[in-house]
Amino acid sequence: MQVTVIDQNQPRRDGCSFGNAGMLVPSHVVPLAAPGMIRLGLKWMWDPKSPFYIHPRASWDLLRWLWQFRNHCSSRHVQRSAPLLREMHFRSRSLYEELQSSLPDGFGLQQRGLVMLCKTQAGLDEEAKTAELANRFDVPASVLSAEETAVLDPDVTMDVAGSVYYSQDCHLSPDRLMNSLQRSLVSQGCRFLWNRHVRDFISSGRRVHAVADDQDEIPADEIVLSGGVWTMELAKALGISIPMQAGKGYSVTLDRPVQQPRLCSLLHEARVAVTPMGDSLRVGGTMEMAGNDLSVSRGRVQGIIDAMPKYFPAFDVEDFARLQPWVGLRPCSPDGLPYLGRTSKWENVMTATGHAMMGISLAAVSGSLVSELVARETPRLQSLQLLSPDRFQ
Repeated sequence: MQVTVIDQNQPRRDGCSFGNAGMLVPSHVVPLAAPGMIRLGLKWMWDPKSPFYIHPRASWDLLRWLWQFRNHCSSRHVQRSAPLLREMHFRSRSLYEELQSSLPDGFGLQQRGLVMLCKTQAGLDEEAKTAELANRFDVPASVLSAEETAVLDPDVTMDVAGSVYYSQDCHLSPDRLMNSLQRSLVSQGCRFLWNRHVRDFISSGRRVHAVADDQDEIPADEIVLSGGVWTMELAKALGISIPMQAGKGYSVTLDRPVQQPRLCSLLHEARVAVTPMGDSLRVGGTMEMAGNDLSVSRGRVQGIIDAMPKYFPAFDVEDFARLQPWVGLRPCSPDGLPYLGRTSKWENVMTATGHAMMGISLAAVSGSLVSELVARETPRLQSLQLLSPDRFQ
């Protein structure tokens, strides 16, 4: 099939697919909407350096999203979603293994696992419950002491009470992945239309025949809406309601870290991600909901930086003093699950968006699913109704 990608950015871009932590996380079987998230969010709201913040604003879309999020923060939702997320993450991991060997330049895939580092015993006890849940869904997780954690990653000094080791998690370099994929696609005849803004869709009956951007009308047999946080507005133009909020995240990348971990890690209490990428080290985090605003909150960036020496004492906040922070917007659905599949309103329109903090991890399986649907094949992924773009209509 001839594929055309319409992108509002230039070929050299740094959106959410480039500056993230690059983690493939089968360990993340619990969606963002989970028990305790409302209480935790309210606790963090008043701290300018906290990992979570909702900017108060007069927005019906935000109020609707918050109400739906609240309704999904339940054990029942976790029990229903976890098997599907597990299936998606492991299938995605397998597809990334194939991609790593098939793309000429690769993208630095490292299959060494992930450690959830816990500064306090209370944090370790809490994370041990998550590990128990993961094991219940056949996701290997081991609770380790501080000494066992040090043996697992001996090249870096850690000050922690212990950790949980998720052996099936991986990490990669997201900018290498994007660039390698783009070169491969161009060589296969994929057409990229850069710096173009979609303004309308040309339709008749229940079919969309063309996409009208600010320069041309592009005919199409199948339409895939995959515009990140901007997908909600594209969907509205087609009469489709997919509630979404932008979850702003930040990262900073050290080119010459004083120590280089072998494994990627998550700092449990601080909600900070730490990923080795070649000779550099990326540190990122926060979930700031302030609309589609790409301005940088220095306080939240400082919160990320302040957390690093608490877990890795060889580092100092001054190591990050002159680094320019990266910022990106994650597309977040109110139930923590992506919008993947066809909409009943149109015969030839589907969505692939709303992956929140699991965008890289679920990208490969999402692309595979879209491919199957476009080809009118029977999808190998089960429980697709949980991902339906019509579920909040």
